[in-house]
Amino acid sequence: MNLDYEWFKKKILEYVGINLSYYKEKQMKRRIESLMKKNGFQNYADYYSALTKDQRLFNEFINYLTINVSEFYRNPQQWEILEREIMPYILKRAKRPRIWSAACSTGEEPYSIVMLLTRFFPLNEIKILATDIDDDAIKKAKEGIYLRKSLEGLPQEFVRRFFRENGELYYISDEIKRCVEFKHHDLLKDPYPIGMDLIVCRNVLIYFTEEAKDMVYKNFNKSLVMNGILFVGSTEQIIMPQKYGLKPIRTFFYEKVMSI
Repeated sequence: MNLDYEWFKKKILEYVGINLSYYKEKQMKRRIESLMKKNGFQNYADYYSALTKDQRLFNEFINYLTINVSEFYRNPQQWEILEREIMPYILKRAKRPRIWSAACSTGEEPYSIVMLLTRFFPLNEIKILATDIDDDAIKKAKEGIYLRKSLEGLPQEFVRRFFRENGELYYISDEIKRCVEFKHHDLLKDPYPIGMDLIVCRNVLIYFTEEAKDMVYKNFNKSLVMNGILFVGSTEQIIMPQKYGLKPIRTFFYEKVMSI
């Protein structure tokens, strides 16, 4: 099936512009073949043909591919460090920091950032950028409707202030939504925004090959201002960060100390 997978990767690159070669092959093949089996396809050729004709299958494939698993304040202790140590450090040199939530999935992360920032700024002064490759995820993020489970790590103060509850569903307030500008962005091929004081990109790069990670970290360096901060996920500590002009300042937080 490996030759079939190579063919499938080539066709997906041509059709969607997503390069599956940048994702760890074993994990990605397992995910795709599980999806094929669920939908009754025995081979990549039939599955690809169906993807090009059936919007539901195509949307499911993109959602599955981009691994939209997120929650508010994921790993709360790291958000405490962000609030207590990292943001005050950033604010010493940037009165209005530019913040990018990269690969933001369905919005839990950028909205968490906005809520945290309310401890430093009035809401009408907060604006952050949030991007993802999956347009359906961005659409869900803009709707701002979440299950109770995704709010478990969020400080209760924020739940009370910024959500309206309706059974198991929680609706985030429009005043929080207005603080986030959502855009489509592919970390593996699109130009990166520049002049960022903080980039939050968590629990995404674990799915990338070493070659793809290398490219992304170099681009993050170019995207950050000098002494800007990159905040990564719990399984994503950077090996040899100095190679990317970065220096660890706390676990999962890296400071840009050199342009590369």
